[in-house]
Amino acid sequence: MNRFDGKIVVVTGAAQGIGRGVACGVAAEGGAVVLADRSDRVDAARDQITAAGGDARAFLCDLETYRGAEALMQFAVAEFGRIDVLINNVGGTIWRKPYEFYAEHEILAELHRSLLPTMWCARAALPYMIERAHGVIVNVSSNATRSINRVPYAAAKGGVNAITASLAFEAAGKGIRVVATAPGGTSAPAGGIPRNPDPLTADEVRWHEETVTQSTQSTFLKRYSTIEEQVAPILFMASDDASYITGTVLEVSGGDRG
Repeated sequence: MNRFDGKIVVVTGAAQGIGRGVACGVAAEGGAVVLADRSDRVDAARDQITAAGGDARAFLCDLETYRGAEALMQFAVAEFGRIDVLINNVGGTIWRKPYEFYAEHEILAELHRSLLPTMWCARAALPYMIERAHGVIVNVSSNATRSINRVPYAAAKGGVNAITASLAFEAAGKGIRVVATAPGGTSAPAGGIPRNPDPLTADEVRWHEETVTQSTQSTFLKRYSTIEEQVAPILFMASDDASYITGTVLEVSGGDRG
């Protein structure tokens, strides 16, 4: 299929995991892609796409700030002239522990990582989409809005769901669709960039294992998904195949509705 033939797609958090898979999938289906991340591993992801004959650019930025999001969208428009699709993929739990053990700075860090990049990037991309009366925003949320040991992350992703519903309502008349997917637990390749580089204490190991058990046992399928199982629904929601879908959060969680 060539669902993205001629389209310009911005993918955030594209250095690894789901974001990298989405960027490669867009390019394989004919799209030109801007890969954004704050890790220089994004250059390797770009090189993977261009080596396969795709059209890709990499951009280093901190999307926890509006300045970073604005610079990213300016770069995309300078390179390609427009933004057809924005896929907001930045996020992910940093810590896993009962809420009473979270410090103030940890709560803020979870919100900055998993809520603000979506808010900033949507705001920065909207004027370019409104100018052309056309665009799609796909937010990568989570089914962990109801889970254990991740209350700040749950709050952040609940905010992403609210952004999706409210902005879809507001932007529909301007030619813009806003949708989201809500992944469940997903297996990631070894050697990725750690969200929390500090060694885990014995309690943190136990709390992490509790979360994994809860996540897998809450699904009908009793397992984590693969990255490919998350990429495919994102590509569908971003494509014209989903042209009559907006304001929807698609659960991709093995039956666990979160």
